[in-house]
Amino acid sequence: MLEEKLEKIKQQLHSQNYKLTPQREATVRVLLENEEDHLSAEDVYLLVKDKAPEIGLATVYRTLELLSDLKILHKMNFGDGVARYDLRDDNAAYHHHHLICLNCGTVDEIFEDLLVSAEEKVKNVYNFAITDHRLTFYGVCSRCIDKVNVEDFK
Repeated sequence: MLEEKLEKIKQQLHSQNYKLTPQREATVRVLLENEEDHLSAEDVYLLVKDKAPEIGLATVYRTLELLSDLKILHKMNFGDGVARYDLRDDNAAYHHHHLICLNCGTVDEIFEDLLVSAEEKVKNVYNFAITDHRLTFYGVCSRCIDKVNVEDFK
């Protein structure tokens, strides 16, 4: 499965006249191996360094920006000033949504589209063609809810 996804990304790069260099491949492999995480550039760099010590942080940043520009990655910011990256799922109608715990920092995902009726209203009332959307909820996760006073986070 990983090799199939890697090949697809290689084809996406080639279709835009880019090559899957060894540095890009190492970066993409880290992203594929950690697909469930929302890695920052620094996270990716530290994991890439284990595989290819010669790769520098600037190379990782450039690769992530290129993959983001080519719509292979989603670049996200969860309000903490750190860009995080998520591989796009071409089979999904929309990007998945996030639940961010203000206590422990965990980012959980929602794979259900919760905005169907809102999108329909925006389309009809504002004559606006939606191509994508993002939804992030901030609060206290199920792992922390019994350990903290939720009112402290309001």
